[in-house]
Amino acid sequence: MVHTYLQSLFGLEGKTILISGAAGGIGAAISRGVVRAGGEAALCGRTLDKCEALAQELREEGGTASAHYLDVAKMDTIQPCVDEVIRRYGKIDVLFNVAGINRREGLLDVEEDTYDRIMDTNLKGLFFVSQRVAREMYKRKSGSIINIGSHNDEGMLGGCSVYGAAKSGVVALTRSMAIEFAQYGIRCNAISPGHILTELTQVTWDHPTRAPWLRERIAMGRPGDPEELVGMAILLASDASSYMSGQAYHIDGGCLCGGSPWDYDTQY
Repeated sequence: MVHTYLQSLFGLEGKTILISGAAGGIGAAISRGVVRAGGEAALCGRTLDKCEALAQELREEGGTASAHYLDVAKMDTIQPCVDEVIRRYGKIDVLFNVAGINRREGLLDVEEDTYDRIMDTNLKGLFFVSQRVAREMYKRKSGSIINIGSHNDEGMLGGCSVYGAAKSGVVALTRSMAIEFAQYGIRCNAISPGHILTELTQVTWDHPTRAPWLRERIAMGRPGDPEELVGMAILLASDASSYMSGQAYHIDGGCLCGGSPWDYDTQY
């Protein structure tokens, strides 16, 4: 009884899910999660060989997954990728916009090329991938779009000015999509990860001053694991979130609410 009920709420059987940035740390965790929950996944990214390796891994587990080339910063790759996924699966039920890049530089140091690359990938690319996929979802009057925000869409860090601006734009765009697409049966939400430990962020967690500074500001005192985002990803992709739209959900170990408190009296 319990299994049947939970499967009816959170199961992704019959849903086709397109994931950009599918082979990255967060993208791979979400890809594995949605396929293991029963979804069929189109794993899209710039590194097609990594997407194919992940798709092969999931197929060997008994799941349904395929690899597709997509560089969200190159407009001429978006429509061909969407068309390829439609030809293979016939529809797209869920879109995860995971692809993103960052370069940590002081605001006074940022050159135009760096600014454009971050914005083109994190905001412009996300906008046009969503537009193309939503045009397909519109035909069926159903869909869920999940954007990946960041701690930096709410709380800023030094050296992340362009990234923070782009991710703040992602949350604003999420709300705009929720408003405009509701009439077409399409929901849109964002997952905003806190300080997640991935291959790209390992250097920060190994840093002699940055790592202790972060731990002091995270209530749970540790970085998150990409797998800890999967529950929210499945929720937002599933019918269990049918009345959820226009929100950004921070999964951050309590970072926004505050870190280690000062000393206080307690019998415990």
